[in-house]
This record gives sequence, structure tokens and C-alpha cells, in this order.
Amino acid sequence: MSDRKLITAALPYANGPVHIGHLAGVYIPADVYARFQRRSGKDVAFICGSDEHGIPITIRAKKEGVTPQDIVDKYHGIIKKSFADLGISFDEYSRTTSAKHYDVSQDFFKTLYNKEKFTEEVSEQYFDEQANEFLADRYIVGTCPNCGNVNAYGDQCENCGSTLSPSELINPHSMLSGNVPVLKETKNWYLPLNDYETFLNQWIIEGHKDDWKTNVYGQVKSWLNDGLKPRAMTRDLNWGVPVPLPNAEGKVLYVWFDAPIGYISFTQEWAEKTGKNWKDYWQDPKSDLIHFIGKDNIVFHCIIFPAMMKAHGDYIMPTNVPAFEFLNLENEKISTSRNWAVWAHEYVEEFPGQQDVLRYALLSSAPETKDNNFTWKDFQTKNNSELVGIFGNFINRVAVLIHKYYDGVIPAGNADAEELLEIKRSAAEIAQYLENFEFRNSLTALMNLARFGNQYLQVEEPWKTIKDNPEKAAHSLFVGAQIAVALAQLSEPFMPFSSEKLLTMFNLEKLNWSDIETKDILIETGHQINEASLLFSKIEDATIEFQIQKLENTKEENKKAVALQTVSQSEGAEAEAQIPKILLPAKDEIQFDDFTKIDLRTATILTAEKVEKADKLLKFTVDTGVDVRTVVSGVAESFKPEELIGKQVMILLNLAPRKIRGIVSQGMFLLTTKADGKLTFVTPDEDVANGIEIG
Repeated sequence: MSDRKLITAALPYANGPVHIGHLAGVYIPADVYARFQRRSGKDVAFICGSDEHGIPITIRAKKEGVTPQDIVDKYHGIIKKSFADLGISFDEYSRTTSAKHYDVSQDFFKTLYNKEKFTEEVSEQYFDEQANEFLADRYIVGTCPNCGNVNAYGDQCENCGSTLSPSELINPHSMLSGNVPVLKETKNWYLPLNDYETFLNQWIIEGHKDDWKTNVYGQVKSWLNDGLKPRAMTRDLNWGVPVPLPNAEGKVLYVWFDAPIGYISFTQEWAEKTGKNWKDYWQDPKSDLIHFIGKDNIVFHCIIFPAMMKAHGDYIMPTNVPAFEFLNLENEKISTSRNWAVWAHEYVEEFPGQQDVLRYALLSSAPETKDNNFTWKDFQTKNNSELVGIFGNFINRVAVLIHKYYDGVIPAGNADAEELLEIKRSAAEIAQYLENFEFRNSLTALMNLARFGNQYLQVEEPWKTIKDNPEKAAHSLFVGAQIAVALAQLSEPFMPFSSEKLLTMFNLEKLNWSDIETKDILIETGHQINEASLLFSKIEDATIEFQIQKLENTKEENKKAVALQTVSQSEGAEAEAQIPKILLPAKDEIQFDDFTKIDLRTATILTAEKVEKADKLLKFTVDTGVDVRTVVSGVAESFKPEELIGKQVMILLNLAPRKIRGIVSQGMFLLTTKADGKLTFVTPDEDVANGIEIG
């Protein structure tokens, strides 16, 4: 491992605030790692910034009736302040609308263009004739060919996780007008990712099988096994970094081309301010480049961006890409569109001075290897039982007793005490876990040291031995003080605000991590400490109930919104007037011959089971009357597998097979959505034989 660490965190879209899912899955672990590396004496550059060119920005702007620049200016400020308030210690937090970023990303593009790394291709892309513009993938919505989700985007189905292209959608329509888009020719510049398959296989599949996280390695291996294809690096849009070529008016750089280059441009901004040489971090093979991301960004950071850097020729490859899974909220997927989230800026306002409580709770539930869950009750328990009852209790007992018996002066003790070895062991254990990106284990090791301190005091009972064995009492509190100071030092990456309070309380400066691992004594006999103060305070039930009620109110508002969208025409003209706002226009006419191509049959579900590592997918064995086949469908949030066995359903029999999460799916069920947002199967009115044609 290098002594120079370039640490990046995924660029948040500046179309809304950050929530606990972002914090747990990217930013707090990245900050812990950066702080630890600084304490270990490493040369660290911790880089991030707002992604201000994504399609979500333009969608938000259209919804609010403002310009994209208005949106990014607003949310860049909110996001940056939230990170600062929560102690995320970026060395540079910038934005992709900066002049520096435009220059760097355009120069990067021109370098690849001049090296003839792009291919120019004319293709047919969807065009909204009413809006008079080409549609980015996220502006096209239709039915997912894999799971039947009717709200799949042109680039991804968020229901089953499949990566899509707009041409794969069934019944696509424009999000701008609701109309069916037409195909129109346009020219764009493509990066032939297939040219880099050999390089990517050697670098990742052969080079990082044993040291990268299995979710990252597995996803990259799956992509490479399926074969890579050329991908357009430019788009027909009016918001983004302009393509720096003649006759490219109306075209911008693909957001996933310019966004990761932000890591480079932001590093250059930081280097200019600090007198550093940015090339030391990006072009010196002795540097470590580590990307902290969510699992939905693996393909971009492990395939597309590395291929771009390889094509450029001047850049190092990532040393590691520790991607995290997703965090749910109260057992439901976090959703910004449904306001089902705990927003960072609201937490800071509603829990003043308790930033470390959130950091601790999210780290202890970090979705490192699988999706995890945040609940307000668990948050309360972690604070009251662990931070107050264990960590804070130990610190307070030590400090109060030293003030009570020794006027705040550290008493004499045996520096060779066996108990002090626990400090060195804990420091080394925490360090090893952090080097391996095991944040939950590292936090547990920290808390185990606090538990050890509490148990030690309970056994020694200096408040009793002070009367008949004052020398033993002094030694006990000498050892307790060493453990307390170790906690003050070791907790800094995890809980920086509390660590600062503790160091002030014990009248000490920060130590290098190696000193904590090697020094026999962390605080000397005769050292004067300051007055004790409580680190954490109990969170009352009423505070938690308020937060839970906020979520319940959100749930009720969402139910009302669904009910409004499904209002019946029979409710009268007033209700009927609302329907055009939420119903799509009728689709284009089809001929009878088109309809006869559909082979829709009755079938019976024989088996149903969850798909591993896919919260929304169920795998079915289905008797179609013609054969027995496998179908994968994104219905796990609406049904339990066991309740579907024996159910008669309708299946599209002649849909081309498609591999989903490594399983070949041979068909699609006919489903619809209920008023509560849950899916339901369209079924025959009565039991009939399997294989009966529907038509």
C-alpha cells in the first residue's frame, strides 16, 4: 500500500439533498477511511463535488419551472453544508459546472479524439416531436422487458435492476410530453468498450480476485462475460459540457464521461490552492486511487472510467473500489420521489450537537456486503445503550473519579500493567479492519475497548479501594485514564466531534495512529485534565415518536397521491378533469396481425423463491401447458414466495429469453398495479387448463 492516498467519493446529483442512504453507503465510510489514513501519516487527498449535469437535474428543473442552473445552485449549497455539518472532511468539494471542470473534461475528450479512440456513428434515437428534442435515456419510460415494471427508464429498471437501452422498452413514451417518441437519425461519438475487454480482464478479473469486494468483482465479471459494446460518450442535450468539436452544436458530453473526470478537475483545483502537484496523485504508479461508491455505480467506476483512462494513457488505475449495497429505511426502500428518507440537513437541525450519533448509527448498520436497514428505534437503542451506556459512561466515570479523588491530576500507576496491552491490540485491530474496508468490524473493535474499560472499573472498584488501598485505587484510575485517552484518540475517524471534546477534556493533542499502537503511556502521571462533561445524552421516546410520525405522515401523503392517480371516471366530471394529467395518451394504432404475434397463455406457478442478492426478484417455475419453464419477475415487494405457489396466472409465452442476475427468464407475467402501489396478477375468473390462449 502506498503512502499517498487519493480517495474519491461518488459525486451526488445536485437535484436534491443527501439522505442517510447516501451517507451510510458512501460518504461516512469514505470519511472514516480518509481520517484514519491522515492519522496514519499518509499523504491524503479526499475529493468530491456535486454532479450538476445529470438528467435528474433537468427533470427537477422542469418540474419546478426553473432553469437547471437554479437547481444546481440551490442543492449544491445544501449538500455542501450538510457534509460540513456532519464532519465529512473533504479536502476539496467542488462542482461540475466550474470553469476548471469544463476545461479539464473537454481537454480529456479532445485527447481521446485526437488519438482516434472514438468511433463516429449515426444511429436512430428517440425524438419527441412535440418537445422538439432528442430524449436522453432517463426521459424515456416504458415497460421493462424483464420484469414487467411499467415505469422502467430507458437506461435501467429500478424494479429489477436490469440495465436497459431505450429500444428494449415495451411501449416507450416521453416523459416530456407523454407522447410516443419517434426514431430520428443523429451522429454521436462512441468509445468502443469492447476494445478494452482484454485489459479489464487482466486488471480486475486476474489482478483483483482476492482483494476486491465480491459484489464489485462479481458484477464486473458478469459484464465482461456478457461482452462489452461501444457506448456513446456524447448526447443530444442542451445541458452539460459542450462537445469541443466543430459541427457539434447541441451536443454535450455524456454525464458518465464528464462526471468521473470531475475527480481529476477537482484535484487540480485543490492542488492549485495548496501548492501540490496533482499529477503525483493521478499519474504516479506509487499512488493509491480508491473510489467509494454505491453498488449502482460499479459499472461506471470499474469499466467505463478505467477504459477512458486507459485510452487516454496518462492515468493510474484504481487500487480498490469498495462499493456498498443499499440502506433501507424502516424496512422500505429509500425513495426521494416519495420523500421516504431521513434527510441530512433536517437531521442536523432536529438533533443539534448529535452528529456523531448519526455517524455511529449509520456505520454500525453500514450496508457493506448486503442491503441493510435503518430504524429510528434502533437508532435510539444505539445511542442510549451503547454511546451513553457504554462509551460515555466509562469516560464519565474515569474523569469524574479523577477529579473527585485527585483534583483532576492523573494519579500514579504501573506502566507495565497487562491491561494496557488491550489498547495496543485494539488500535492494531481497528487499523487492520479499516485497511480492509471493514467499517462495522472496526467500530465494534472500538466499542469493545470501551466495554473492556467498563469491566475493568467494575472489577477494580476504585471508589471502594480508595479507602483501604489508595495505591491500588490510584493505579486503577491511571489505567482507566490510559484507556479513556485511547478511546479519545481512536474514535476520531468515527466520531470526530466527540473525539475533539474528549481531547479537550483530557487536555491533549492528536497522536499519530502508530503512536497509539506503540506507546506504553498515552497520558502521564501528574497531567492536569479539564472538567468532565457528558459526551452523549439520552434520546427520549417522544423524540423518536416524532420522527416515526413524520414518516407515517409521508406514507399517508403517498397513499393519497396514489388514490388521486387511480380515481375512477365514475366519480364525475370534476374527477374526470384530473385524469388527463396522470394517464398516458392512447398508443399508436397497431394492425390485427401485430396483435396475433402475442402468445398469451394461462399457466400455473409450481415453485417460487427469492433470487439471491436481489430484494425485488422472485424466481418461478411455471407450468405453461406447453412446457415447464423458468420466469424471473420483480414482484418480491408485493408477494411472499409461498403465497404464490399453485396460483394460476397469465404469461406472455413468446417473449425472447433474457438473463437476469445469471438466471435465464423465459416469459413475462401479466400484472397490474393496485391503489396502494402493490402489484397484483391478472388471473382467469375461474380455474382453466394450463396453456389456454388468451385473445
